[in-house]
Amino acid sequence: RHDGAGHGGRQRFAGDALPSTMTGTVVALADKLETLVGIWGIGLAPTGDKDPFALRRHALGVLRMLVEKRLPLALSSLLQAAAALFAGNTNFKDPVADVTAFLYDRLRGLLRERGFTQNEVEAVVAQQPQLLDNIVLRLQAVQAFAALPEAEALAAANKRITNILKKADVAGAAVQAGLLQENAEQGLHAAMSSLKPTVDAAYASGDFAATLKGLARLRGDVDAFFNDVMVMAEDASLRNNRIALLSELHGMMNRVADISKLAA
Repeated sequence: RHDGAGHGGRQRFAGDALPSTMTGTVVALADKLETLVGIWGIGLAPTGDKDPFALRRHALGVLRMLVEKRLPLALSSLLQAAAALFAGNTNFKDPVADVTAFLYDRLRGLLRERGFTQNEVEAVVAQQPQLLDNIVLRLQAVQAFAALPEAEALAAANKRITNILKKADVAGAAVQAGLLQENAEQGLHAAMSSLKPTVDAAYASGDFAATLKGLARLRGDVDAFFNDVMVMAEDASLRNNRIALLSELHGMMNRVADISKLAA
């Protein structure tokens, strides 16, 4: 059958071949985004089994084009551009937040179908990445990291750090080396400082697997920190400095994915 897939024709099924040309891809992407946002914006979002305008299929088409064609297009920019087309319509209510959540939900299903586990998918999708062109590379890196012997302990530590930081209020504070009193906190800070150039370079080059694998070297220092250091010290300057150290570690750990999602 000829359905014009190479020239921006409408894809009839979720697993259809994607447009073969860049022009076809752009036309199909614009068409699906306009339909998805426009119909949702006039109150006709899919409910339960009912999806008369095939918005689930349109959403899947958008996601597959972004992922499989590796298009470096920010999801929020695409949705806002689609919503702007309906700016003068009094019946239209901006659905970008709801459509965004809907797309991430569909993305979870799409990635699970590709053989990634729920925890692996959640580690990447929970961060609500704007660019999906490298999401498969991120997932493969998470998969490789999860297989390391250090992964379980680091994922659990990351979960603990996330909970500590949620209750703390020292956002953006820099670590002051002079306030690191315990051997274990000095050791963790030294190990992080030594490792940072390596993982920064790996991340900048798009080598997400090397970025995560590099973190495995911190496992012993992280364990020692939590065994030997009282984070919530009575002295506010010591406490805030330790929280700043954990905040920096959290940033290093979670650039590729939220590895706390791998914790059992």
